[in-house]
Amino acid sequence: MRKTVFANDEYYHVYNRGVDKREVFLNEGDYVRFLTYLREFNDNSTYEQRIFLKNQKNIKSSSKELSSCIQELSSLEESQPSVEIIAYCLSPNHYHLILKQLVENGVKIFMHKLGTGYTNYFNKKYQRSGSLFQGPFKAIHIDSNEYLLLLSAYVNRNYFIHGYQGEDLGTKSPSGGSVPTPMQDEWKYCSALEYLGKRNGTLCKKEIVLNQFGQLGSESRASYAEFLDVNANYFRDKKELQKYILE
Repeated sequence: MRKTVFANDEYYHVYNRGVDKREVFLNEGDYVRFLTYLREFNDNSTYEQRIFLKNQKNIKSSSKELSSCIQELSSLEESQPSVEIIAYCLSPNHYHLILKQLVENGVKIFMHKLGTGYTNYFNKKYQRSGSLFQGPFKAIHIDSNEYLLLLSAYVNRNYFIHGYQGEDLGTKSPSGGSVPTPMQDEWKYCSALEYLGKRNGTLCKKEIVLNQFGQLGSESRASYAEFLDVNANYFRDKKELQKYILE
């Protein structure tokens, strides 16, 4: 039974990894598909609605079918998001998200669609069957502002903490080689680039974090970048603290 109770307007650290620690992102297309699903599944659409709309794209619709499709599209466009995505990081065998619940059971609904949708995509693409992730997603209530800020650093620099390099997809820094600094070899599949103004993106609601580092702009980004680097190096050096972060 899940211990975490989800409540509206509260923040949660949500994460999971591949079953048997297997890689769940094998190439850039997989990362992009998961990121696409983060946006597409953040509504109150049902599985039946999504299948209906997908089928409409593959057939020549009659006037009646087209009218029905327009109604379905309108209902989805007016739907309320289930969550706000505050930060994310995808690594070869796991992911981390910081979410704010907006509607009743929003986190559960969103994560069910995300996990099921991506597993179906992955299994079909790689001709496999069965579970892809290690059981239900894990979630921790973020019960203080200090914890939220700390977790934003942990998630936004998670690739660095685990030793992944941005230019070497899915690989770690060579043993005995030079270790990159947090700002080097930025990981593309992470919200840090958006927080630091290096990529324009609308997936994340960054203001709750960045506004605490000054007026939103270059000054707050510079202050947050310093905060990221200090904490990322600390987490990397103190791996035992990850147990505290993830429990």
